[in-house]
Amino acid sequence: MTYKESFIKFMVDSGVLTFGEFTLKSGRKAPYFINTGNYKTGAQLSMLGKYYAECIKENGIEVETLFGPAYKGIPLSVSASIALFDKFGIEVSYCFDRKEAKDHGEGGVFVGKQLKDGEKVVIIEDVMTSGKALREVLPKLKEAANVDITGMVITVDRMEKALDSDMSAVQSAYKDFGVKVYSIVNINDIIKAIEDGVIEGKEYLEAMKNYRSTYGVEY
Repeated sequence: MTYKESFIKFMVDSGVLTFGEFTLKSGRKAPYFINTGNYKTGAQLSMLGKYYAECIKENGIEVETLFGPAYKGIPLSVSASIALFDKFGIEVSYCFDRKEAKDHGEGGVFVGKQLKDGEKVVIIEDVMTSGKALREVLPKLKEAANVDITGMVITVDRMEKALDSDMSAVQSAYKDFGVKVYSIVNINDIIKAIEDGVIEGKEYLEAMKNYRSTYGVEY
């Protein structure tokens, strides 16, 4: 089993990836749903970190510091930095932002590694729906230092058109900000995993493919 197949099975086993009929925030009716809020144990967090590390290594992403946007990105960046060292012997720093700047103690907006000009930074997030999180953290990062954002890593790329565009959030991130987004898996990987019997759900294949045909984009 590849790490991508293993991750898809892990999502199903964790109750994060489910199939049925779901009305999304966008109003679209989707045959699958991803609820990353169902990751809640130390074992799951440890596994998540390993999958992020695999994605970074496989894609050869240059990185010196992993940045986790508050709040969901905080444990993700920590677990991914640990996994990079444990699995591949790659030592990186990590940092995360505060929602509000601290005016006492060490102060500032960032916790962890203090960023420097030219530092290679990878942003770690769970999912990317609209690109709002990226739009919010980029000015913070650039204000801290003239860092080199070498990529952003998410768990799943839905490869789905935005409501106001024919591009996906991943495509828009590159067009608008020049940030390349890598995903551990995408919706095509999930469909193939069902077809290959890695996970159950063959009864949802037709609906999955129809949804892709209606809302999907190709890279």
